[in-house]
Amino acid sequence: MSAYAVQNSVSDAVALLDAYGVDAAYVVGHDWGAAVGWTIAALHPQRVRKLVAVSVPHPLSPVTLRQREMAWYQLFFQFTGIAEASLQYNDWALFRELLRDNGDIDRYVVELARGDALTASLNWYRANLAPHAPGPPASLPPVQAATLGIWSTNDHYIDGERMKMSERFVKGSWRYEQIEGASHWIPLDAPARLNQLIGGWLV
Repeated sequence: MSAYAVQNSVSDAVALLDAYGVDAAYVVGHDWGAAVGWTIAALHPQRVRKLVAVSVPHPLSPVTLRQREMAWYQLFFQFTGIAEASLQYNDWALFRELLRDNGDIDRYVVELARGDALTASLNWYRANLAPHAPGPPASLPPVQAATLGIWSTNDHYIDGERMKMSERFVKGSWRYEQIEGASHWIPLDAPARLNQLIGGWLV
């Protein structure tokens, strides 16, 4: 399970840059990818030209009461075996309900039903958010790269105020953009607008 710790993904990303001889990259991440992106930018500032974080705020952004209410499922995911069985029961009824008809649900079900894919997905939460998990460091260096934070108004899992508060952890230039009407799955719900924002920021 520890293989899913964010720090391991950060190390893997830096190793890939080294392997391909890339001094610095434009980093774009959504959800857990955003968490990895924030951490790379903080710990390896020389390797990130610009950062785009989609949906998920800086790891140290203050946790609001609304965020605690929205993130109840993260505690549920900690119960190994119970979470898997509950999500799959009755043709994935609970899983479908949690997604609120958002995203490519049928494809998700097909992919998560293969082997240990569901457990692997839940291990992101278990490796990084469980009480015994290391979690984010108590402090991180400020992000030096110019950073764009994007959040969507129909996100049922992330409080947008936390993305706004991420500005305090960015020393480089900061911009916040809000996409109206899109769910947490911004790349599926608003691909044209997302690409427009990313393209404009990275030029």
